[in-house]
Amino acid sequence: MPIYSYKALKQGKEMVSGEITASDYKDAKDLIRKMGLVPTELKEYVDTKAKKATQLTSLSLAEKIDFISTLQILLTSGIPAVESLMFMEQEAARKKIRDMSKILKTQIMAGSTFADTMARYPQVFGYIFIGLIKAGEESGELEKTLDRIKDLLNKQANIKSKVIGTLMYPMFVIVLAFCIVIIMLTFVFPAFKDMFDQQEKALPWITAMMINAGDYLKTYWFTIPIFIAAFVGFCFLMVTWQPARRILDKAVLKIPLLNQLIMFSNYSNFLSVMSVSYDAGIPIVDCLHLAVITLTNSVMKNKLSSAIIKVQQGLQVSQAFKATGIVPKMLLFMIATGEQSGRLGEMLEKGVNFLDKTLDAIIDTLTKMIEPIMLIVIGSIVLVMALALYLPLFQSYMN
Repeated sequence: MPIYSYKALKQGKEMVSGEITASDYKDAKDLIRKMGLVPTELKEYVDTKAKKATQLTSLSLAEKIDFISTLQILLTSGIPAVESLMFMEQEAARKKIRDMSKILKTQIMAGSTFADTMARYPQVFGYIFIGLIKAGEESGELEKTLDRIKDLLNKQANIKSKVIGTLMYPMFVIVLAFCIVIIMLTFVFPAFKDMFDQQEKALPWITAMMINAGDYLKTYWFTIPIFIAAFVGFCFLMVTWQPARRILDKAVLKIPLLNQLIMFSNYSNFLSVMSVSYDAGIPIVDCLHLAVITLTNSVMKNKLSSAIIKVQQGLQVSQAFKATGIVPKMLLFMIATGEQSGRLGEMLEKGVNFLDKTLDAIIDTLTKMIEPIMLIVIGSIVLVMALALYLPLFQSYMN
């Protein structure tokens, strides 16, 4: 939104000036009047620092946790929202949070509510964040809601860390194996080539293949960065281009154990948001709409979005989820029990605990399996390279 610089009369006597963010000229004038000022001059003006603040694309998970944690502590201590934001504007360690605190403070001082102010920046906070803040503000339990959001964000960060940590080790081993092969082919085998040539005997096929591959790489070395760039580009395409992303998301759900990791990490985030939203007093359909935003797998998102439509049409949540065919039976049972007993909030919380324990067990199993598999991969590469180097020597010795 544009920023307007203004000059205005305060209490009919003192001339004051400043900047204000508004959707248009008329909105800017109305906001200034709500501040108890009489505008005398108003024009659109964009200060560089303010412009950057209003153009923030998003807050990272770590920035959201920092923002919410600090704000929750200040509000719980009895400090009003404006003074809390003023403190964060001056003292926050992260520049993005300082800039955003300034914008929020200005809007609230102009008479806007905390939730409505955040709603002007969905690209910064995200709809889940805004929806929960709005519910907390309307119920008069903003501090309690902020505490729930903080726990939710910390949990999401923990799940993200666990999943990335599980997948990083095999990725590191694959990169290491690739580097070992390149070094062996381009430096080690060429050093032995002259000695092998002096034997005047046909080399074992595996040795000849390695030497030929090394010669190729030394001559056409530029194919290595081209290959790496193509691989990175392919990965980027698979993640960002929606048709390719759908194929990838569908494929990973068919890989044993990895599909469990993806599904249960998604379900854990989904049910956590649903539980916090429901506990904050948000209607169940709106809870589902907020929760589905957390899903990173497009196949799961499409199926659960279809389930939400059925809930809007009057079907119970458990029945709509059952129709998708991808929701764990234990989770369906817990939700159905909560609906029948009128204790859905309690059962959602138990469902979150069930998913967390299951996810931890899956990660533990994957970790135990990946380590020996990666050792076998590295060992196999070393064995092949060693055979390629020493077979000609054994052959010469035997003769």
